[in-house]
Amino acid sequence: MKRESKSKIQTIDQITKTLDGLREKGKKIVHCHGVFDLLHPGHIKHFQAAKKKGDVLVVTITKDQFVNKGPGRPVFHQELRAESIAAIECVDFVAINEWPTAVETIKKIKPHFYVKGSDYAKKDSDLTGKIHEEEEAVRSSGGQIHFTDEISFSSTSLINTFLAPYPDEARDFFAGLKKRYTAADIINILKSLQDVKVLVIGDIIIDEYHYCQGMGKSQKENIIATKYLNEEAFAGGVLAAANHLAGFCKDVTLLSSVGLKNDYRDFIRKRLNPNIKTRLLERPDVYTVVKRRFVDPSFLGKLFEICYLDDTSPLGGELEGEICDYLKRSLKDFDMVLVTDFGHGLITRNILSIISDKAKFLAVNVQANSANLGFNVVTKFPRADYICIDEPEARLACRDKFLDVESLIFNLSREMNCKKVIVTRGHKGSLTYSKEDGFKAIPIFSKEVVDRIGAGDAYFSVTAPCVLRDTPMDVVGFIGNAVGAMKVLIVGNRSSVEPVPLYKYITTLLK
Repeated sequence: MKRESKSKIQTIDQITKTLDGLREKGKKIVHCHGVFDLLHPGHIKHFQAAKKKGDVLVVTITKDQFVNKGPGRPVFHQELRAESIAAIECVDFVAINEWPTAVETIKKIKPHFYVKGSDYAKKDSDLTGKIHEEEEAVRSSGGQIHFTDEISFSSTSLINTFLAPYPDEARDFFAGLKKRYTAADIINILKSLQDVKVLVIGDIIIDEYHYCQGMGKSQKENIIATKYLNEEAFAGGVLAAANHLAGFCKDVTLLSSVGLKNDYRDFIRKRLNPNIKTRLLERPDVYTVVKRRFVDPSFLGKLFEICYLDDTSPLGGELEGEICDYLKRSLKDFDMVLVTDFGHGLITRNILSIISDKAKFLAVNVQANSANLGFNVVTKFPRADYICIDEPEARLACRDKFLDVESLIFNLSREMNCKKVIVTRGHKGSLTYSKEDGFKAIPIFSKEVVDRIGAGDAYFSVTAPCVLRDTPMDVVGFIGNAVGAMKVLIVGNRSSVEPVPLYKYITTLLK
């Protein structure tokens, strides 16, 4: 069956209708599916071998938005990938898949043979686990799965080598790291965190984005008028930290308080990962902290912010006593305490003292923001086992504007008797420190940024249990920078950094 290459590219529904007629004529349908970001000889051999199993070869490709290989991927957009495959003689039809996986497409196409490369034959090594679902979809449609055994290349390795999707310093860092660790080594470290039992403590923040469009200056006032478009709200603060962590650690307990002047209890319950146990104390006299940002949707530029908070009356009385009693009873049951202190009144001196004294392993992130600048610094904790803060927060804690970052970290480590510290530095990457290994500079992996909100929380949450497990600090920094690169592509805290996409990104980086 010879067709012009452009006519080969159709929607899945169009192809399905054509295949129904061909099937009635006794034709055998073969289906291949993948990203096929950089077409190479291995792909062509794969398609040719697949075509030998039947009469009609259909190739479906993963839509750009579902290519979970991290920032910079796919290198080639879906239309160009489809056109490239359609130009191959043995391919009869090409479609851009409409779903995140091939399962729904398989059920529509109903191939006699669904063909994958030999690297998928070891099904347990598939990071996504989707090969099992795909095989079930094939068998339920009356077909068979088949694995080709042709010469293979790695598109990701070729892209990393020749198309340079990463900054030069990142490529050099990856080359050095690959001499000591494989992607599987690092993924296994992350998988081993599932049994870590964590107590997460911190301030709840509801992040609201109110999208608006500038209309111009008001005629009568010195203000810029904007037109309201729409809005969305995210579970931020300690909620975001707990959600990131809960993907990697299965036993997570969240301890915090909610204000009842604005009731967000149902909102919070609906947006927490199901495996998070909650202990949320209610404060009838205050607001749950809301940070309402007015945002230009074109480039997610923040215009200004309104905060609903009561930072004049920190937690006290019976509620503080209840938290202190809970901590005294329960801290012995947790492998790690993770504190995200946004300085909005939850972490009182008494609570801080108990945590510092009794936590088996204490991971601390203390944040500076417009409501607490200069007052909320990490050195208020007398002790920590792991500190993760950004450079401005480190400078505030050390009360030094000009000291080099390595000296800042060393001073913090000594003052707090903390053996492991990471300072994140935005576009400069991060700097890790441990008494055993000294300093390790980790460059940024991507310059793509959609929204920086919550990137530090994600970095801290995923790296903390890695530090607990004595993971080498250069590996911790690598994991953290990978998490950060993924998080800055997410609007606000619309979703968390999940394990499988992170595993795929790590695999992509170390090909």
